[in-house]
Amino acid sequence: MAIELFRKDDHVCLMFAKLSDEDGEAVQSNQFLIVNKGTGCIIDPGGNLAYNELYLGMSQHFPPHKLAAILASHADPDIIASLDRWMTATSATVYISRIWERFAPHFCKPGKTVGRIVGIPDPGQRLRLGEGSASFDLIALPAHFLHSEGNFQFYDPVSRILFSGDLGASIGADMNPEQTITDLGPHLRRMEGFHRRYMVSNKIMRLWAGMVRQLDIRMIVPQHGAPMAGPAIKDFIDWAENLQCGIDLMGSAQYQIPE
Repeated sequence: MAIELFRKDDHVCLMFAKLSDEDGEAVQSNQFLIVNKGTGCIIDPGGNLAYNELYLGMSQHFPPHKLAAILASHADPDIIASLDRWMTATSATVYISRIWERFAPHFCKPGKTVGRIVGIPDPGQRLRLGEGSASFDLIALPAHFLHSEGNFQFYDPVSRILFSGDLGASIGADMNPEQTITDLGPHLRRMEGFHRRYMVSNKIMRLWAGMVRQLDIRMIVPQHGAPMAGPAIKDFIDWAENLQCGIDLMGSAQYQIPE
């Protein structure tokens, strides 16, 4: 079930795209597993719909007690609603925005998260995950208000993949998350409505674009929909930088007392 995004030596990046398929009742979402020398991390593990298959997929690469970290871009249910089960099955540390570190325990039974949640500061940080020769680095990039108040994207310097959370998401009945997009033009119809509604403003999009242009990005992989690679990466950053969205589109017409 896993889609291999990258493999070199002992470093592997996998995407699980169809674990939340509930006959259209639940939004499609992607979960990610990074494997590095017998350990690894999960990015945005999802809800209970995704838990069993993701746990089995992880177990094919290393035992559950070797899971070094669970990284959450933000605190939505499709991101970490399964947290209680991961806290039971593993000893992994959870990394999430410090804005949400005291909210995340609400997904769990009392006591499950004590001493196991690390709040990422607003500027982001470089994360050293795992121990000894099996350790590896990821970068938590600030992506606040895209779409959550406390929000992070995760960049893997080895694979050069930017795990972009909700930014870059694509939706629709004809969207195939297993097909990497290299030509952005025909794909924009699956992205535009979502981004205009869920991203907060063009100002934030421009700040994000200026930041990520400094990275060497081989692939942008969102939490919903298809990965982007090749020419689509630059085209997406340019498109996002110029998009009017969120509060840019709001006025008095949207704030009326219903009749």
